[in-house]
Amino acid sequence: MLDSIVKDKLFINGKWVETDETYKIYNKYTGQLYSEVSIADKELVDQAIEAAVYAHKNTVFAPEQRYNILMRTAELLLQDADAFAESIAKEGGKPITDARVEVKRSAATFQIAADESKKLVGEIIPNYNAQGRFLYTVKKPVGVVAAITPFNFPLNLVVHKVAPALAAGNPVIIKPASDTATIAIKLCELLEKAGVPKGFVQVVAGGGATVGEQLLHDERIAHYTFTGSPAVGKHIQKTIGLRKATLELGSNSATIVHNDADIEKAAAKLAKMSFAHAGQICISVQRIFVQASILETFMEKFLHKVSLLKVGNPLDPETNVGPMINEKEAVRIEQWVKEAKEAGANIITGGKREGSIFYPTVITQAQKGMKVVDEEVFAPVVTVTPYESIEEAIELVNDSKYGLQAGIYTSDLNLSYKIPYLLDVGGVVINDTCCYRTDQMPYGGVKDSGNGKEGPAYAIQELVETVTVVVNVEE
Repeated sequence: MLDSIVKDKLFINGKWVETDETYKIYNKYTGQLYSEVSIADKELVDQAIEAAVYAHKNTVFAPEQRYNILMRTAELLLQDADAFAESIAKEGGKPITDARVEVKRSAATFQIAADESKKLVGEIIPNYNAQGRFLYTVKKPVGVVAAITPFNFPLNLVVHKVAPALAAGNPVIIKPASDTATIAIKLCELLEKAGVPKGFVQVVAGGGATVGEQLLHDERIAHYTFTGSPAVGKHIQKTIGLRKATLELGSNSATIVHNDADIEKAAAKLAKMSFAHAGQICISVQRIFVQASILETFMEKFLHKVSLLKVGNPLDPETNVGPMINEKEAVRIEQWVKEAKEAGANIITGGKREGSIFYPTVITQAQKGMKVVDEEVFAPVVTVTPYESIEEAIELVNDSKYGLQAGIYTSDLNLSYKIPYLLDVGGVVINDTCCYRTDQMPYGGVKDSGNGKEGPAYAIQELVETVTVVVNVEE
């Protein structure tokens, strides 16, 4: 088995580099070895940064060229969609139907970023109180970008960092999550084929304590874009000082089901999105708050829909819930659920683990102080809590250190207008769950959920410098 595995090389300064040290990636469902990825040492990381700096200073990367490369990459990705989806399912454990959606979204993200590359324009500043001066602004690339990406969307979250960086004219160094690094490498193959200039895209695989730390401490890097835990996000910000960072961090996102909601639709969608990708989505539904008068009806419909979810092999098109990223994470959530039960919570369904698979779990009577409420579970676990008034529901949603997204089901038009101002989150979804994202929207949170926005149009603005130009036109 080991001999049949081809080692994936790193892409550094336009060349494919193989190293002696490798990281083994396993099929998350079968446990079989899937691939081996070369690990970058200190010298290779330095070479990648040096090449990116050189490219930034010496290579002309015009907007038209950026547009063509991004569009061509999208085209190539769609041509190879089945292979990419299969890789996502095998090395990430994501159900194949969801993996196919991720590939299509990734291609769309490239296309959106390509369009945005045409819109990087400055503006003329009115010369009020500045007679004899002509004032305007220009946009220029910020410099070398380090993209540190997670395992849960191993393609699209890489694209959400790489495509805007390139659209803005910046070189980007990718450090992917080790357990899903193959996808980032395959993406670099497409970018190379699409004609990306030498040094503008590179991938260095390795641990956060080694490769990650070297990237953080190298002041030649101008901007960091990171998706991951709040602890690591805070460490990044502390380490890099005044340099820029876009941080998309944790969440325990909530959805409210008010008494005037379409209960059938709410129950069906919440059953799906509470457990999609085994709950390993940043905006996964973790807390559901249901108005007390409809709780019984909602629970009946919700639990029925949960019971219909198929758990198993992610390559099976019928599978709804696949394995978690590894058995260690499944053991962790098993312990969290056990602790909640011992503290008085009621496990309505689930709570069972088989290796790295954790079955969809619904918990009631959960309270503040329990990890399944306070922390980001990042697992197929959801709590359901009743409330009396909408004011109480809002307070419950806001009673969190996180603030990424929230959802609400209601037919009250006035409430739908007011509630975005009342919830302490970066995004509010009306008549859908908190677990909704389209790739062109601004995406990012408040509090411990991070800072900055993703979505190509918004990310690009953080990846350029606005330079003010003042021309003295007086003779």
